[in-house]
Amino acid sequence: MILTIIRIIAVALTAYSVGLVFMSNFNMGNLLVWLLTAATVGYSVWYRPINRWFSTGVGRVIGMVLLAGVLVYAALLVFVSVSGYTNLATGNEQVVVVLGAGLRGDRPSLLLRYRLDKAYEYACEHPDALIITTGGQGRDETVPEGQAMRDYLIEKGLDPSRVLQETKSTSTEENFLFARQILLDHGMAEDTPIVYVTNAFHCYRAGEYARRAGFEQANALPAGISFLSVLPCYLREVLAVLYYWVFKTSQSGAMHAMVGLLSLNKKFFYK
Repeated sequence: MILTIIRIIAVALTAYSVGLVFMSNFNMGNLLVWLLTAATVGYSVWYRPINRWFSTGVGRVIGMVLLAGVLVYAALLVFVSVSGYTNLATGNEQVVVVLGAGLRGDRPSLLLRYRLDKAYEYACEHPDALIITTGGQGRDETVPEGQAMRDYLIEKGLDPSRVLQETKSTSTEENFLFARQILLDHGMAEDTPIVYVTNAFHCYRAGEYARRAGFEQANALPAGISFLSVLPCYLREVLAVLYYWVFKTSQSGAMHAMVGLLSLNKKFFYK
């Protein structure tokens, strides 16, 4: 029975992985899905010799290490999933910071539209709130993300005077650093309550970067995500959280050289 379930999962993952090849460019999220698929398919085909090897002395030790790693990764997946819905907006925030997530040309991607639509809902419910859209221009984008995001919200009906744009940042860390400077330039204090809008899987790290940028009161407004993007996004985010815990910043260390590899700015997620 267990083997049958594993084989069904293997078939589903294989179909999904093939879809990623044609609908998406290479990125760390996809790589993790492909590795998971290879491991599942491999076990479903060669389960007898694999079980036999794991019953040996060396195999037993390696199996225990692998099991521990899987359990830790699973626990971190739960942490990422749950933490996205903690520290939620109170409704008293005066500023909405919308984090960028990639464009298709000059239009917000699917993932980014989830964020913008959530920000729009909050802005409509809180007509005195100021909105800051954040994000610079990527290599495959025709305008800065912050500009396209502002245009999107204005097209939906927000007063242009309520929407400020930040167009130089290249990371979540810079999103907050530059947004904070915009607030200070507009005469607002560092303790002005803000709410940051991003997808739920990203909320924990976003909150940490907000505090590191100097925001004393920052709460989350988690947006949704398409079903097909869940697995790559959450698998990747575990590695991103681990990286943050070790290095704290994306401006130095190995992360700076791996930005392209770790990026989610791919057409599968941003169609």
